Amino acid sequence: MMSCCLKDELLCSICLSIYQDPVSFGCEHYFCRKCITEHWCRQEHQTTRDCPECRRTFSDPTLSPSLKLSNIVERYSAFPLDAILNAQRSCFPCKDHEKVKLFCLTDRTIVCFFCDEPALHEQHQVTNMDEAFEELQRELKEQLQALQDSESGHTEALHLLKRQLAETKSSAKILRATIGEAFERLHQLLRERQKSMLEELEADTARTLNDIEQKIQRYSQQLRKVQEGMQILQEKLSEVDQHTFLAGIASLSERLKGKIHETNLTYEDFPTSKYMGPLQYTIWKSLFQDIHPVPAALMLDPSTAHHRLILSDDCTIVAYGNLHPQPLQDSPKRFDVEVSVLGSQAFDGGVHYWEVVVSEKTQWMIGLAHEAVSRRGSIQIQPSRGFFCIVMHDGNQYSACTEPWTRLNVKSKLEKVGVFLDYDKGLLIFYNADDMSWLYTFREKFPGKLYSYFSPGQSHANGKNVQPLRINMVRI
Repeated sequence: MMSCCLKDELLCSICLSIYQDPVSFGCEHYFCRKCITEHWCRQEHQTTRDCPECRRTFSDPTLSPSLKLSNIVERYSAFPLDAILNAQRSCFPCKDHEKVKLFCLTDRTIVCFFCDEPALHEQHQVTNMDEAFEELQRELKEQLQALQDSESGHTEALHLLKRQLAETKSSAKILRATIGEAFERLHQLLRERQKSMLEELEADTARTLNDIEQKIQRYSQQLRKVQEGMQILQEKLSEVDQHTFLAGIASLSERLKGKIHETNLTYEDFPTSKYMGPLQYTIWKSLFQDIHPVPAALMLDPSTAHHRLILSDDCTIVAYGNLHPQPLQDSPKRFDVEVSVLGSQAFDGGVHYWEVVVSEKTQWMIGLAHEAVSRRGSIQIQPSRGFFCIVMHDGNQYSACTEPWTRLNVKSKLEKVGVFLDYDKGLLIFYNADDMSWLYTFREKFPGKLYSYFSPGQSHANGKNVQPLRINMVRI
C-alpha cells in the first residue's frame, strides 16, 4: 500500500504516468512539461492559463523545473520501491546519509538510494539488504553443493586414475616380460636353428671335402701308374731293332697291366642351394612347428548349423543357401532362426588362435559362444547372452557386439580376421590377420566351455554376400 501511495504521488494527473521532466508554475501542483504545454495549447483563445488540478488561473505562467522531484522520479524508476520500503537502516551508512541501503544483484554491489547514480543500475535487479542476503546465501549454498559434488567426482576420478595408473604400470611390466619371453624364445629358436644349420653345413663340408680328397689321392695314384705306362710304351717305341722290338711284345702287356686307367670322374656338387635361396623363409618354415599358437585347423559342427547353411565336405567352409533348406535332422543343438553354426572343438582352457577368411562379403559375424547359449528363435548377440563377437554390417561398417555395439576403427576392408583366445586370462582378441593389427578385445571371466561361432549372413538375390566364410587352413 505504501508503494502504491508513493507511486500515486509521482503520477502526472494529465497523462496518469510517471512524471517526465516535471514542472510547476505558481501553485503546488506538478505536471509533465509536455502534458501541461499541450493542455495550454488547447486554451489559445483564452487570455489566461489554468491549473488542471486546482483550476487556479494565471495570466502568464512560467514553467519551472523541479530538480528534486526529477531526482526522486529517476531513483524510483531505477530502484524498486518495495526494496526501498523494506530496507532497514544500515550498520554502515554512507558518510553523508544515514539512510537505507540497497543491493544490486546484477552488479553484486551495495548501492545507496541517494548517493549512487540511478542510471548505473537501470534495468538491474535491485533489492533490499535482507532479501539480497537470503538470495546470495542460497546461491552460495548451491555453489558450495556443486563444488562438493565436483570434489566428490574429482576424488573418485583421481582414485580411479591412480588405480588405473598402478594397473597400467603392472600390466606394462607383465607385458614387457611377455614380449621379452616371446622374443627370447624366437631368439633361442633362431640360435638353435642357426647352430643346427651350421653343424649341418660343417658336416656337408667335411663329407664333401673328404670325398674330394679321397678322389684326389686315388687319381694321383692312377696318374702315376698312367705316367709309368706311358714311359714303358715310349721306351718300347724307341727300339729300332725289329727282332728286339717284337721279342719284347709278349712281356709288354704284363708290364702295362694296372698302368692304364679310364678317367671316370664322378663329382658330387657341394649342396650350396641348400643354404641359399629364400633362406629366411626357409628358416621361418622350419620354425613354424615350434611357434605356438598358430592358426588352428578348426572344423564346423554340422549338428549346430541352421538348415539354410551349406557346409563343405571337410567342414571348413560355410555359405548361405538361397534355393532350398538342407534336409537336416532336427536337433536341440541346431540354430533354427539365426543363420549360425558353431565349431566342433570346445575350449575350456589354454591359448588358441584361428583365422577366418571374410573377403568379398558385405555381412558376417564371428567370435565365441558359450555352450549353453540359446539356439531357438531370435537371439541377441551380446556378452550377457553368452556371445562374444564382432560383426560386419551395412556393407562396410564393423562393430563389436557389446551393449550397445562399439564401432571399430577399421581403415580398409578386412580380408581375413584372426581370433585369439587366452581362456585362463579371460582374453578374446580380434585382429586384422593380414597385418595383425588390433581390432577389439573382450575381457571376460568365461563360464564353462566355449565354441567358435560363425554366421555368414543371408545372401541376396542381387548377388551380394553370396561368398562363404572359410576357416583359414595354414599349411607348411
